[in-house]
Amino acid sequence: MTTYVLTAIGDDRPGLVAALAAAVDEHGGSWVDSQLALLAGKFAGIVQVELPDEHAPSFLEALPTLSEQVGLDVVASAGAGGDDEATGRSLQLHLLGQDRTGMVREVTTALTSQGATIDGLRSWTREAPEGGGMLFEAEAEVRLAGGADEDGIRDALEQIAAELMVDLELDSLE
Repeated sequence: MTTYVLTAIGDDRPGLVAALAAAVDEHGGSWVDSQLALLAGKFAGIVQVELPDEHAPSFLEALPTLSEQVGLDVVASAGAGGDDEATGRSLQLHLLGQDRTGMVREVTTALTSQGATIDGLRSWTREAPEGGGMLFEAEAEVRLAGGADEDGIRDALEQIAAELMVDLELDSLE
């Protein structure tokens, strides 16, 4: 079997996911994992698929037709074939504070400095109660590298939280 990670983007409309799923199925493939979202009127997705080795070339040749047929641009990248070295504990991160530039950069830099990997990140903005401006909120699943210190991550994030004036929670998923 050959593993591909597909990235897909197109103007939102009914049938985009069905068209991609049909292409995978028509080539004997399996839809393994996915994350799909609607952002600013665009459908965006990342999908892991597995295909029999003999069907992979025809599958790759069929992907450009999705753009012509339904307006979905799909790019396939060969899967890495295994998990990376960060196999430590998983943590759930939640951040909430006044929206300002640089928040994601500050937090991700702190995580990187401690050897953590971000397995998933979702962020959004919303109006604060009583006309208090815009709030920025983010949730992330963070995986510690083998031997990484949870206290070191917590300390680095608490320092960032104080500088950014945000509420930041870090909880173990195990």
